Amino acid sequence: MKHILSFGFGFSAQALARRLDPSHWVVTGTSRTDEGAAAIVAQGYQGVRFDQLRTIPDNVTHIVSSVPPSADGDPVLHRFGAEIAARAAHFTWVAYLSTTGVYGDHGGAWTDETTPLAPTTERGHRRLRAEQAWSALGLPLHIFRLAGIYGLGRNQLESVRDGTAKRIIKQGQVFSRVHVEDIAGILLASMARPNPGAAYNCADDEPCPPQDVVAYAAQLLGIPPPPDVRFEDAELSPMARSFYAESKRVSNARVKDELGYEFLYPNYQAGLKALL
Repeated sequence: MKHILSFGFGFSAQALARRLDPSHWVVTGTSRTDEGAAAIVAQGYQGVRFDQLRTIPDNVTHIVSSVPPSADGDPVLHRFGAEIAARAAHFTWVAYLSTTGVYGDHGGAWTDETTPLAPTTERGHRRLRAEQAWSALGLPLHIFRLAGIYGLGRNQLESVRDGTAKRIIKQGQVFSRVHVEDIAGILLASMARPNPGAAYNCADDEPCPPQDVVAYAAQLLGIPPPPDVRFEDAELSPMARSFYAESKRVSNARVKDELGYEFLYPNYQAGLKALL
C-alpha cells in the first residue's frame, strides 16, 4: 500500500487524490482549520490540521506540498524540513507545486524549464526561495511550475455568469493556463516515471490574452461579454495586479516529451466546453 501525504489539500491536491485507486493508496491531507480537516475526512481521506501533525507517518511513500510560502519562508519546511531530509531515502517521490511566476517577465516570449529563473514579483521570489530550499534536502524531488489554474467551480464561465468577469485590456499581455485535471494527470505521469531533480511546466498548448478567455466563456453561455476595461483603469487587488506585471508563454514540451503526457484539455476552448 502506498501512502501520499499532501501538505495543503486544495484544488490541485484534491484532483490528484480523486485519481488514486483507494485499493492501492492511502491519502492524507492537511488543512489549517478543523473544518478543513473534517472536509478532507468527508471526502474519504485522512485529514489532519497542519499544526496538530506531530510527525510524518512512518508509512508515507509520497509527498506533495502545495502550501504557499510566506514572507518568513516555507511553513512546511519550517516544521518538518529536518525530518523530511533525515528520511529522504524512505520516499519514492516528492513533489513541490510552484508557479510559472519564478520565470519573471518575458514580454510575451516563450519560456521553458531551461529559462533562467528571474522573478519580478515578491510572490515569485518567495516561490523561488522555496524551490531552492526543497531542492537542498536531498529528496527525490520533482518541481511542478503551475500556470493559471482553472477547473470545475473555478473558471471564467462562473465569473461571467455572476457578473464579476472583466475584459481587462493590456497591450501585449499573454497568460498561460492549465486545467486542474491536467495538473493531476501530469503528477500521475511523473509518479510513473520518476526523475528526481526535474522541473516541469504545467501549462496547456495555447497561451493567450486573458480577455479572449472571457469573451469565449460569454460566447458559450450565449450572453454579451463584459465591456473592455483598460488595465490602467481597472480596479484590481494588489495580487491581481501583480499577475499583470509579467507576460510570457509557457512551454509544455517537457511533460509531453519526457513523461509522454497527452493533455485532456490542450486549450481553454476544450476546457471551457467540457466544464459547460
